Amino acid sequence: MTKSEIRIKYKKWRSELTSKTIEDSSLSIANQALLLPIWNFSFYHIFLSIKEKNEVNTEYLLHILNGKDKNCVLSKSNFKDLTMKHYLLTDNTIIKKNSCNIPEPVDGIVVPTEKIQVVFIPLLAFDVVGNRLGYGKGFYDRFLLECKKEVVKIGVSLFEAEENLMPHDPFDIRMDFCITPEKIYRF
Repeated sequence: MTKSEIRIKYKKWRSELTSKTIEDSSLSIANQALLLPIWNFSFYHIFLSIKEKNEVNTEYLLHILNGKDKNCVLSKSNFKDLTMKHYLLTDNTIIKKNSCNIPEPVDGIVVPTEKIQVVFIPLLAFDVVGNRLGYGKGFYDRFLLECKKEVVKIGVSLFEAEENLMPHDPFDIRMDFCITPEKIYRF
């Protein structure tokens, strides 16, 4: 299958999920995250879910991070140059949806990418060796290239891995882990 065909397939599957299934699965994913060897770090990048696209609800992961007194970092997307700027999430952070319904910080305390130690990554699909498929703009691949080499890359998925290797490009960055409601994949 091509990347385009895989995207169509997973977008369709996601559209068929009930809100209860998404919430239950998102809670399971957050609970699975507790089993990862990642809790000795300080700066965790997390995305806020696009509810209209039935993404994993990351509020459960945010509660865990806040409960462990971790620094949470959110991004704001620049669709002109396909880059992201990163901000520390604080009690004063104002979140607004952009034109693509992505909840983002309006502004705040900028966090340089080299400070980020763990990244939770949105995706549509992934395979058994850690290749991920997103929406196709390359925001996360560009961002991960800016991070330190040892940054921990964790995908979150409502579905299990594709057994067949997905098409990927040389610039695509593989994940270290991917969490689903059923299990943790280690790559």
